[in-house]
Amino acid sequence: MKKNDGETNLDQLLDLEHGNVGSKKQNAYEEGAQLFIISEMLKDARKAANMTQEQLADRSGTKKSYISKLENGKVNIQLSTLIRIFEQGLNRRIGLRFL
Repeated sequence: MKKNDGETNLDQLLDLEHGNVGSKKQNAYEEGAQLFIISEMLKDARKAANMTQEQLADRSGTKKSYISKLENGKVNIQLSTLIRIFEQGLNRRIGLRFL
């Protein structure tokens, strides 16, 4: 849906760049975007708690290298591990919302 001749809206740009909604390409993009958001939330929460990656790893029963990979979006995390890192490592609760 073009507004004026030659103008493209954001939805059209996203479709061009990442595929139409529901396509494999779009789904992969959305998954990557969600992983990025989670990794940034983890990093922000750790820094707000004034903790190093190593301290967080020790408190949550994992390795520093795994925390680093999570924070850099290099690994897909299981929900149970995410909950453990936030609850045991950062004393924070996680809430999920289904849309």
